[in-house]
Amino acid sequence: MKRYFVTGTDTDAGKTLVSAALLLKAQQQGLSTFGLKPVAAGCETVATAHGPQWQNEDARLLRQYSSEQQPYAIHNPVALQAAIAPHIAAQQENRTLTCDALITACQPAFASSAQFQLVEGAGGWLVPLNTHETLADFATAINAGIILVVGLRLGCINHALLSASMIQHSGARLVGWVANSLSDDMDAQADNLAYLQHGFARQGVPLLGHTPYVAAIDRSQPEQLQLVADSLLLPDDE
Repeated sequence: MKRYFVTGTDTDAGKTLVSAALLLKAQQQGLSTFGLKPVAAGCETVATAHGPQWQNEDARLLRQYSSEQQPYAIHNPVALQAAIAPHIAAQQENRTLTCDALITACQPAFASSAQFQLVEGAGGWLVPLNTHETLADFATAINAGIILVVGLRLGCINHALLSASMIQHSGARLVGWVANSLSDDMDAQADNLAYLQHGFARQGVPLLGHTPYVAAIDRSQPEQLQLVADSLLLPDDE
């Protein structure tokens, strides 16, 4: 079993799009898969056979592309209502997030026998869980290889290389990065991408793919997500 943690340069960098596409890609290469969203902020009430349940759209997508599907709460053990920073959303619900508690909550997911396990973070690398712990602590504690999704927009070079530096400084294994096009009209996109490739190459971090911008993509439709999956490579961190 290989476990990867997907983080981004910031919110809306494309983590869920890339995560779902990687799960699809892994299945097509004959691997069993399991997608996990440990903590999701921004949930809605969904009617289930067991009554109303808070669910997150991104977490549902990871579950959809998992070949080993479990009850929703195993794919997303901490579901928070407000679409804000997780530690603030938890405070509003009189809940406390800690790294140890989150690891414990994820144990049913970690027990999966899937060959390719993908864990999606929230926001960027240093998103807080509380006043002294971040999701970076969680990702490092579960010994996952890190995949960094870089949303191609103004400022992405600084965001990307700072994130990569922090990931490696933490002692985590940065196994690859993905360039994700957020629009079809970014000024000097090719120049930005070329500089990022040079910067990551100097750090020994391989490019796993450059995902195209697909207007109004329905990520829940495999034939549409396939356009993204075709642009990606699975990590090779032997």
